[in-house]
Parts: sequence; C-alpha cells; structure tokens
Amino acid sequence: MAQKISLNGEVPFELNGKRLDQIVAELFPDYSRSRIKQWILDGHVCVDGTVHSVPKFKLVGGERVTVETQLEEQGEWEAEDIPLDIVFEDEHILVINKPAGLVVHPGAGNPAGTVLNALLHHCPGIVEVPRAGIVHRLDKDTTGLMVVAKSVPAQTHLVEQLQAREITREYEALVNGLLTAGGRVDAPIGRHPTQRTHMAVVHGGRESVTHYRVMEKYRAHCRLRLRLETGRTHQIRVHMSHIKHPLVGDFTYGGRPRPPRGASEELLSVLRGFRRQALHAAKLELVHPITGEFMSWEAPVPEDMLDMVAAFKADFKENPVPQW
Repeated sequence: MAQKISLNGEVPFELNGKRLDQIVAELFPDYSRSRIKQWILDGHVCVDGTVHSVPKFKLVGGERVTVETQLEEQGEWEAEDIPLDIVFEDEHILVINKPAGLVVHPGAGNPAGTVLNALLHHCPGIVEVPRAGIVHRLDKDTTGLMVVAKSVPAQTHLVEQLQAREITREYEALVNGLLTAGGRVDAPIGRHPTQRTHMAVVHGGRESVTHYRVMEKYRAHCRLRLRLETGRTHQIRVHMSHIKHPLVGDFTYGGRPRPPRGASEELLSVLRGFRRQALHAAKLELVHPITGEFMSWEAPVPEDMLDMVAAFKADFKENPVPQW
C-alpha cells in the first residue's frame, strides 16, 4: 500500500518573490527538489486551497502551502530471503557489511539475488523509497560497509551529504608494486572509449579524487588505506590502475596476477586462488540524516584478504629483497 504524504506550512514573508518549487523545498527539506517539482507538475501542491502546477509561480509570503500525495512503489523487484550482515539499524537507516559476490542492485545479468532484493524482504516498506534506499554502491566483489535509507526523508539528507562530500568512506586494498608513502590521485573518470562496460581516466570525465596512504609494504605489494573524496564507478580500481599499481585480483583493470620472482608456492597458490579485487570498505562515518548525530562504523578486513596479507608477509620474510 502506498504511503500517504500530507504536508502543511505557511510561507515566510522573507521568501517574497521566490518560486513555488523553491519555497516548497525550503518548507519541507526532507524531500528532494526533483521530487517536489514533480509533485507540483502533477497537481499535488495547493496554495491557499488552489492547485498550482507551475513550479515557477512566484509567491509573496503569508500563503498557506499544502501537499497531498503518496509515495508509490518504485519498482517491480521481488523480495528475497537473502541474509544480510546488519551492523546498525533504526527506523531511518540501515548499515550493512556486504560480502564478496553479492551484487547491490538488479541489472543486466543480475535480475535477482541482490542486496536490493534482500532489503525488500527485510524491510518491505523500503519499496516506496527510490532504488529501495540505496544511495551508494559497492562493486559485486568489493566487501564492506554500505548505508541504506529506509525512508524518503532519510534518503534525501544522505544524498545531500554525499553530494557535499560530508560522508567519510575509507577502504583497505592490496595493490601490486611498491609505493613510497601516500598520495592523492586527482584524475577525471568516464566511460572507457572502446570498452563500454569499463571506466577509465579520460579527458572530459567527471572529477574524481582518491587519497591513499601505505599501511604496510611487502616484497612486491602494498597494503593501502584509501579515502574517497568523490564516488565514481570503480573509482579506486581505476585510479590505482592509472598510477600503475592495480589492485590484487582485479582482472578488469590490472590483468593477470604478477607474482614476484622466486615467490613461494604458498604465495603463488594464494594469488591464483584470489578471484576478486582486494578491496574492502572498512570505515563509514556520517551524520544521522534525521537525528543529526555523528555516527561511525568499522568492518573487519575479510579473511581472504588477511590470508593474502599473511602470504605476503611470509614471502617477504623468506625473500626480504624488494621487487620492482
């Protein structure tokens, strides 16, 4: 059943001369400007009891604005009983620790069996929130923390925080090659010019900034901590490949495994068996979209990455001379 929305407010006189869509957005900030504009166009907004369907209509102040509408179901997805590792939940948001191999949103080749399908089973009302409350994604084989909005107001404010770069997202990664300390990659990302399913650093792409620091060095690999300043598709994977240090296991952007010369059979076995990019969303910090409380979560690095770290350390102990 669709959720009914009933809003009522008086226009402050200091907003004299502003457009209807601007005023409604200021009166009811829990809803996005695009949603409010559509409500106006659809005839769901009244000024002093009269429907006004022109977003540019200007008000003088003192008018009574009402919105009577409902939130419709946002898709035809099926709820599926897929276990979720829930780190935090209240009536407004949900934070999960996503495992490797789980796609976030249904799409070509993945019509079901996704995080979204699991969310619909766990929280059926989330069907009324666009994209079932998913405000940011992780790649299928990336593990770690994701925040999900359980209501439209929560989603609106989370998206605003993301756009203002006020949500902190930190990752751990294992990369090929040796880096000296830390740095910043500032390189625009867009669609690959010939491989349309891939992203790449391209002229005219969207601004993309990644910060990284070296946590540990091994003989031919590094363990990194990274922080996203922007959130483009495959950003960390593309940026690390761009600076010639692709993620371990990233066959899309890094090619085949590159073991160091003289690598032990144990390390070779671990590298061959690692079938995903070594990337984990380890830390998430944000301001709660409804209560305003600062919140922070951390998710432990998964066992497969820790096994890789152990193999790197054992190899470095046996062969302490750095490679490439």
